[in-house]
Amino acid sequence: MLFAHAIVRRPGENFAEGLTLFKGPPADYKKALEQHEAYCAALERCGVEVVRLEADLAHPDSTFVEDAAVLTRDSAILTRPGAMSRKGEVDGIREPLGKFFQAIHEIKAPGTLDGGDICEAGEHFFIGISRRTNEEGAHQLATFLARDGFTMSFVDIRAMKSILHLKSGIAWVGDGKLVVMEELAGREEFRGYELIRVAHDESYAANCVRVNDYVLIPAGFPKIAEALVARGFKVLPIEVSEFRKMDGGLSCLSLRF
Repeated sequence: MLFAHAIVRRPGENFAEGLTLFKGPPADYKKALEQHEAYCAALERCGVEVVRLEADLAHPDSTFVEDAAVLTRDSAILTRPGAMSRKGEVDGIREPLGKFFQAIHEIKAPGTLDGGDICEAGEHFFIGISRRTNEEGAHQLATFLARDGFTMSFVDIRAMKSILHLKSGIAWVGDGKLVVMEELAGREEFRGYELIRVAHDESYAANCVRVNDYVLIPAGFPKIAEALVARGFKVLPIEVSEFRKMDGGLSCLSLRF
């Protein structure tokens, strides 16, 4: 799970105008900038070069760059986001990825696919079918992945109301281990993996990210932090409260490769 680079995009001033189901106080832009900078610093601490893109005011959700592409060791697959307001974000990530990847593929209509529904687990990919990723988009991605030599399985989460994307509920942290929210822990698709279960009251922390020697976790979730440390992982807690208000998490904020 060695990464050399990460692409991020600075939140725009209209960040709080993005899509969200959050009912509380709106996201604070100043805090979001501070948290985003801390996130970038954490990535650099993990040993990756951070490629910083300027804010895209035409797309308030565009700081969640992970949804715009799926990356493998051999290629980049540009997605086709399931929310109409986010489809234009893909054009903004095409050129930066072109500097690193020769092979670039695209999900085509009528397929839709958000990168947040795709969990890479070594040579295997879990592909979530959700409110944002439809079956056509999932199968198009599966075709590209198979060409690159990967296996994959589909995880249908359309009946779940607690998460928007598959990776809101699972994270692969290497060594055959999956961090999994309780609601997903019994799924057949995850048999054969060692599951690190996330308690119901810490479900948000299931969206953590292994980056080289560290596991980045959202701050304020001591149970999952303790469970990871007990298994020999070094954890790096990061405050992401303002991104949580916009239905985003740690993995959403970067494309790592």
